[in-house]
Amino acid sequence: MRVWIDADACPRGAKDQLIKFALKRKFEVVLVAGQSQVKPAFACVRLVIVPSGPDAADDYLVENAMPGELVICSDVPLADRLVKKGVSALDPRGREFDERNMGERLAVRNLFTDLREQGQVGGGQAAYGERDRQIFANSLDRILARLMRN
Repeated sequence: MRVWIDADACPRGAKDQLIKFALKRKFEVVLVAGQSQVKPAFACVRLVIVPSGPDAADDYLVENAMPGELVICSDVPLADRLVKKGVSALDPRGREFDERNMGERLAVRNLFTDLREQGQVGGGQAAYGERDRQIFANSLDRILARLMRN
């Protein structure tokens, strides 16, 4: 089994948590990035640097992740592409993407993109904290158990 990470946008706390799970449960982690990253010094972790360009890492993930695998990403359009392919997707704050919630997640994402472009809202998500890390770990545990059963 492999778990993929959209590494450019993933908080370090989520990456560290995932690697702990990988060491314990013996699965491969593939970090996919469009820019240089520090690869953790564990045999179960592989780093793939894709050529720079719009959506290059996203395209690589969609082409290479397979049904029964998991991708950690916060990019809603990427998650939509993965879910349509049958790949499980989880954001670093522990919210799973699936067929039931993708329409709503895309609509909310598009709404906030429009509002930001109009200058009506600003900023982004709050800093990644311990609570986010714990929610992510709980969701990750649940999804990995489900994927390993199947």
